[in-house]
Amino acid sequence: MTFLILGILLWVLPHSFKRMAPAARRGMGAQGRAMVAGLVALGVLLMIIGYRMAPVEPIYSPLPGMGHLNNTLMLISVFLFGVGGTKGTLYPKLRHPMLLGMVIWAVAHLLVNGDLASILLFGSLGLWALNEMRLINRTAWVRPTNGRGIKGDAMNLVGTLVLYGLIAAIHIWLGHNPFMGTYG
Repeated sequence: MTFLILGILLWVLPHSFKRMAPAARRGMGAQGRAMVAGLVALGVLLMIIGYRMAPVEPIYSPLPGMGHLNNTLMLISVFLFGVGGTKGTLYPKLRHPMLLGMVIWAVAHLLVNGDLASILLFGSLGLWALNEMRLINRTAWVRPTNGRGIKGDAMNLVGTLVLYGLIAAIHIWLGHNPFMGTYG
């Protein structure tokens, strides 16, 4: 689980650096952004490798049929990831759509995966997202007033369905069919 833990740390620490040391982060400029992006990408790679290598150590058994709830929550999660980019009707209403999407993603996966590696991965990233929201909420927010409205929502919905299909295809290719109803 060393790779998994290192991957989580390489996700959490660079992402948190901007909130924990904003002056130092600003002082790094474009090179700092590139370094953070590189560390995060390496973290994602290590999380994937570490998760795939981790032994299955059951902690709890998911309830039957939770895969259906997982799929619904994942659609919502993927939609929330796109809110800021497409600037639909939710854009001026939600301060943290991507982080909220990340929390929903984590909860959805914890509903269908009760092993230690899953709890470590999805639990850590869900807690990270909640903490990021807490840290960001300590700063002022100017609510956006413009956006694309329903056109942005339509763009996001199309993108959500395409991305969801791609994510499902990758899960099926990896041997974890998300349409089986439960994984436990």
